[in-house]
Amino acid sequence: MPDGRAAYVARRDALAAATRSQGNGGPLGLAKDTSNLFRDRSEGSKQRLDLHEFRHVIEVDPRQGWVDAEGLCSYEDLVAATLPHGVMPAVVPQLKTITIGGAAAGVGIEATSFRHGLVHDTLLEMDVLLPHGEVVTCTPQNERRDLFFGFPNSYGTLGYALRLRARTLAVKPYVRVEHEPMHDAPRFFELLAQRCAGPADFVDGVVFNADQYVLNTGHFVDQAPWQSDYTYENIYYKSLLEREVDYLTAHDYIWRWDTDWFWCSKNLFAQNPVVRRLLGRERLNSRTYTRVMRFNSKWGFTRALSRLRGRHPESVIQDVDIPIARAPDFLAFFMREVGVLPIWICPIGPAQHESRFPLYPLQGHGLYVNFGFWDVVESTTAYEPGHFNRMIEQKVLELGGIKSLYSDCYFDRETFARAYAIDEYRVLKDKYDPQHRTLDLYEKCVLRA
Repeated sequence: MPDGRAAYVARRDALAAATRSQGNGGPLGLAKDTSNLFRDRSEGSKQRLDLHEFRHVIEVDPRQGWVDAEGLCSYEDLVAATLPHGVMPAVVPQLKTITIGGAAAGVGIEATSFRHGLVHDTLLEMDVLLPHGEVVTCTPQNERRDLFFGFPNSYGTLGYALRLRARTLAVKPYVRVEHEPMHDAPRFFELLAQRCAGPADFVDGVVFNADQYVLNTGHFVDQAPWQSDYTYENIYYKSLLEREVDYLTAHDYIWRWDTDWFWCSKNLFAQNPVVRRLLGRERLNSRTYTRVMRFNSKWGFTRALSRLRGRHPESVIQDVDIPIARAPDFLAFFMREVGVLPIWICPIGPAQHESRFPLYPLQGHGLYVNFGFWDVVESTTAYEPGHFNRMIEQKVLELGGIKSLYSDCYFDRETFARAYAIDEYRVLKDKYDPQHRTLDLYEKCVLRA
């Protein structure tokens, strides 16, 4: 696709020149009308970089097993471009609106992660726009390898990914999914490890309550005796309790969670059959729910309703990664102290690169378990802000885990520095943003600047 690459180069060079010409009129930030961050921000005065045009798929090379895409290319567009070639990105995060650049600067995960790691483990190279306007190409082997490995979990504080090359996987037309119900946590995590050691293409699970667990194992297949449709009237997560075996097209399996935002659509009454039909198939997706959520967050309707009911709400929207040996301990703590249900379970295998990613330090080379929980805890007690999230943060670190930074964070500076290798981050910050034109990681992720 030479025309696509030439167009990218023209956009890249024009943006770099425009960035260099800007004065120092406040910290840099992106001009975006969408985001998959789930924390309210205190937006101060910033110079806005407009990267809206950096949303194209540049090239798909199924023989070499990679796809080149611009940073604001959504995974919805990436999947649409790669599937006709018989491949998919090696890790496709759950929501269609997540961008490949966002998944690299943050953390992206899905049911292939037990074998392929996180999104940043699948990257082969990146073009990064540095805050002073230079564009550098980073690979695991070149002179910018420190930025390649330091970029994940930097959230735009070291620069912005304009182009990324990611590994792809060969696909078949359908996915056969087996749902295995269990009734105790030790057996669930034991079987999870066994399935990850086997020939599966996809592994994830759901904790529905203290004695109801479902482990899901997917395999690509060439043919299917039937195809289930979870894009309209039927709801995917409910099928886990109803079917032992299911078949979806590869496309529908990849986006199985998007239609109902996992199960969070229930908070918008979108699982009611009448509401579902009123919304229509085209509005049943994470894009619609995110808009409603941000509207509610801006105007505070549900907070006001809770106050009228004498309740004190706290959003508990987190993904945390725990070594599998400690996963039962974390689940027991979470069920006892927080109790948000269901919980998504997604295993993460060892990183594909020999070098580590310092800002998201998964220690060792064993299996981790991602716990995803997204809801509101209501209490009659007026705790300090972030009471439940603070407990979770403390327990995660106690068990040798790490948490994603896309949502509310309450770490003090010292704890944050220990958990996220801030000494190494400062070396990168001084090298690649010596004028500190972007915020630092603590300011952005904890202070919500």
